[in-house]
Amino acid sequence: MPDPISWSFSLPYYLAALAFGYLLGSIPFGLLITRWAGTKSLREIGSGNIGATNVLRTGHKGLAAATLAGDMLKGTMAVLGGMQFGPETAIAAGLGAFLGHLFPVWLKFRGGKGVATYIGVLLGLFWPSALLFCAIWLAVAFATRYSSLAALIASAATPIGLALFGKWQVMELFILLTLLLYVRHAANIKRLVRHEEGKIGGS
Repeated sequence: MPDPISWSFSLPYYLAALAFGYLLGSIPFGLLITRWAGTKSLREIGSGNIGATNVLRTGHKGLAAATLAGDMLKGTMAVLGGMQFGPETAIAAGLGAFLGHLFPVWLKFRGGKGVATYIGVLLGLFWPSALLFCAIWLAVAFATRYSSLAALIASAATPIGLALFGKWQVMELFILLTLLLYVRHAANIKRLVRHEEGKIGGS
């Protein structure tokens, strides 16, 4: 814990990094990309979510890939911007980006579920764990064909992996991000329990 003098000096930087990350994270790439492409509104398709999985339901894989890349990139860029002032501000910016994606003020705080931005923040803070996340996601998705289950298992493993690497500050952040990701996937978890969750490639 920093002493009162250093804390009072650092707090404005942390708040600025949080706000910077939030503004980046709140850019709704899914809505913007599909609107520019002239597809049906995402709010009227599937889950109504603004993320890449719902964009894929438009039938345009390229748009889904672009949404995924944009949602990841905004997390990574927030972290890299915050890193200019130190690792703590990078963590604050990463948190801001994730919150911005989940609760964008422009969309009345109705954002996405956060998986791509979660990966993007992780990529900026400690890229080996991002690769591990993707490897676990792919393995679970291949075995079960459930995208949501793959994300839930990979995110649960992420803080454990960070602890094994000794990345304690980043681990603390990702415990919080994982909890938020689980909250945003509450409906998916209920459908998984009832065996009603849609599978990858399913109708």
